[in-house]
Amino acid sequence: MSAALSITGLSKSFAGVRAIRDLSFEVPKGVSTALIGPNGAGKTTVFNMVSGVYGADAGRIAVNGIDVTHMPSRRRIRTGIARSFQNIRLMGHLTVLENLLVGQHVRASSLAALFTPYRLVPNHRWKREAREALAENGLERWADETVSALPYGVRKRIDLVRATLAGASVLMLDEPAAGLNPSETNALRDHLRALMKKGVTLLVVEHDMHFVDSVCANVVVLNFGEKIAEGPLAQVRRNAKVREAYIGADEEA
Repeated sequence: MSAALSITGLSKSFAGVRAIRDLSFEVPKGVSTALIGPNGAGKTTVFNMVSGVYGADAGRIAVNGIDVTHMPSRRRIRTGIARSFQNIRLMGHLTVLENLLVGQHVRASSLAALFTPYRLVPNHRWKREAREALAENGLERWADETVSALPYGVRKRIDLVRATLAGASVLMLDEPAAGLNPSETNALRDHLRALMKKGVTLLVVEHDMHFVDSVCANVVVLNFGEKIAEGPLAQVRRNAKVREAYIGADEEA
């Protein structure tokens, strides 16, 4: 299976402290991979490097076969990669539909398309696509609601819709289940499974191992910036280094 995201020999230091050390792994197309480890293991640093917030000291990052290692962050979305944050970054004063339309601007192929006044164009293509995407995910009733008034779990799912409407084929999720109640977690799980059926690839940072087990086919385990295990969750659970560094400590707590 070809890789949607390939990381090879990645290293990063801050003020002489090595945060990521010679990290290599691949995320296969159309499946979900979890990046797990204790706090401070380097998970967010990896996300920041892949999305272009931090540059790499060494190594290579490729998205859908395209080398993005030295590509500006603003251009990486065009390779098919997008990122959601633990703290939702929707614009609370806008409606759900307006947030989705703003997210679609990265797909504009020209200045004319970018400045098209979609508010004045009846049945604008972006509006149709946004409403269809909401309907597919059972969110259509929220389309004209102001985002700040919506339940937290609904806002998280809308954030996912916005990323996929922007053309993301590789979606990085930073603790997507954090702060959700059981009902919201189940809805999010179904949403992610639906995205994978459409061919979207997921890289997920998550501490909830039950959620990881239900969504992710493989996990990559980091500790102090190094990969200590990789494979299905059931397999890495038996790894002595993993149990000592992360999973075992959680299970004993």
